[in-house]
Amino acid sequence: MKISGVEIRPGNILEYEGGIWKVAKTQHTQPGKGGAFMQVEMKNLIDGRKTNVRFRSADTVEKVRLDTKDFQFLYAEGESLVFMDVENYDQINLPTDLLGDAAAFLQDGMTAVLEMYDERPISVQLPEQVEATIVEADAVVKGQTASSSYKPAVLDNGVRILVPPHIASGTRIVVNVYERTYVGKAD
Repeated sequence: MKISGVEIRPGNILEYEGGIWKVAKTQHTQPGKGGAFMQVEMKNLIDGRKTNVRFRSADTVEKVRLDTKDFQFLYAEGESLVFMDVENYDQINLPTDLLGDAAAFLQDGMTAVLEMYDERPISVQLPEQVEATIVEADAVVKGQTASSSYKPAVLDNGVRILVPPHIASGTRIVVNVYERTYVGKAD
C-alpha cells in the first residue's frame, strides 16, 4: 500500500531502497522557504542499519504489512532465544539482538508477537508492561519526599529504573518495557 511521505508514523514498516525498514521517529518540518517535509529516522529490520531520510509530501513509499504470530518464550541459549509457536509447537531460535534492550524483560512462558516478512521473523514485540521485583532501592533522602522526586532502583532482571520514594526493596511493580519506566505497584 503506497502512502504519502507526510503520512509516515513511528512504528510503520516501510519498503525503501530494496530493504524493510521500521520507522523509529518522525518530525514534520515546515521551513520558511520551500515545501514541508517529514524527517524520518528508520532502522533496517534485516541488517540493523539506521538511516535518516527526508520525505516530501509528493513522495510516496510502500507501507508493508507484516504477518504476526503468537509465540511463547521458552529459554535463552547463549546468544539466541528459543520461542515456541503456540499453534503447532514448532520451536524457533532468534538472535538476542532482534529484541534489543527489551530482551532483559523476557520471562519464562511469556507470550510475544513475532512479526514475519516472507515467513522470516524480523521483529519481536513483548507485552507493553511486565511485573518485576525490586531487589535494590536507594534510601530516601530526608526532605526529598515533598517534591515528586524519584530514586534509583534495580529490578530482579538487573535493569536500573527510577521509582517513587515510597517503593522499597522486595516490592513487585509494573514496568513499561520499552520506556523502562515505573508504572505502578503490582496487584
